[in-house]
Amino acid sequence: MSASSVAPSAAPAGTPAARFHIHLVSDSTGETLKAITAATLVQFPNARSETRRHVWSLVRTPGQMQRVLKAIEAQPGMVMFTLMDAEMRSLLEQGCRRMSAPCIAVLDPVLAAMSSFLGEQAVTRPGRQHQLDSAYFSRIDAVQFTLAHDDGHLSDRLAEADIVLVGVSRTSKTPTAIYLANMGMKTANIPFVPNMDLPEELDGLTRPLIVGLTNSPERLIQVRRSRLRSLKQDGETVYVDPDAVREEVAQARRLFADHGWPVIDVSRRSIEETAAAIITLYERHRDKLQGNRQSPDRNVVEDRPGSGAPRGAGE
Repeated sequence: MSASSVAPSAAPAGTPAARFHIHLVSDSTGETLKAITAATLVQFPNARSETRRHVWSLVRTPGQMQRVLKAIEAQPGMVMFTLMDAEMRSLLEQGCRRMSAPCIAVLDPVLAAMSSFLGEQAVTRPGRQHQLDSAYFSRIDAVQFTLAHDDGHLSDRLAEADIVLVGVSRTSKTPTAIYLANMGMKTANIPFVPNMDLPEELDGLTRPLIVGLTNSPERLIQVRRSRLRSLKQDGETVYVDPDAVREEVAQARRLFADHGWPVIDVSRRSIEETAAAIITLYERHRDKLQGNRQSPDRNVVEDRPGSGAPRGAGE
């Protein structure tokens, strides 16, 4: 366990004293615990700001566990853990029992249910999801491809992409593409600029899923003004002119409709929500290419041109 694992960084200066402490103990990176805790705490807005997380990662020896238990005793609170080794689990559970601290093995119910369903015992080896296998290197390739094909670059290689995003300015094309790349999908993004042709390489593409991203004119103007202020450029330009922005969005929608591309309105949608909708569309697209009509029954809020009022959600 590294020094940073033994002693988590102190809270920033000025941070209010925590009323609640949550200790996350892992024999790997602790990312699973952090994600679960974040998803849970958001449901408790009143206590969230008064809760401090202590992340203890790479806990794999009895000596390391004893240091963790001392820290829990000094700042008592809930303990959540992902530990594969039986000895480490026993030491933590016994220590928590002695301190009357709630101790939760967050993956146990899922592992038990999965084991029963699959008829196979889980392999108790820490950090298996982080092993350097082919999937890991595929994600690295996807990230490199995505960075190289940001903002319309290297359009002659679009046929190699899994997903191509086309959208007006400030629709979170780049962060959405990077998010998808971290899921292993090679993602290019192309900016839509009024009265300018898109790369001719887009025509005739069949392998990649092409998705149009749009936004409400009001939200676009708000985001663009904020962007200009950050660049100390507060002057009125066509970039934020209401009539010009409305026409830009209308042009983009007409273009998407002409090509038959699915459209996602990101007006009130987070990057994660946009990416989730794209992944669902991509899985359907991939199944169709493979001739598999029995794709998973998953729902996605999709805003197709001409389908009525925009649906969706924001940046």
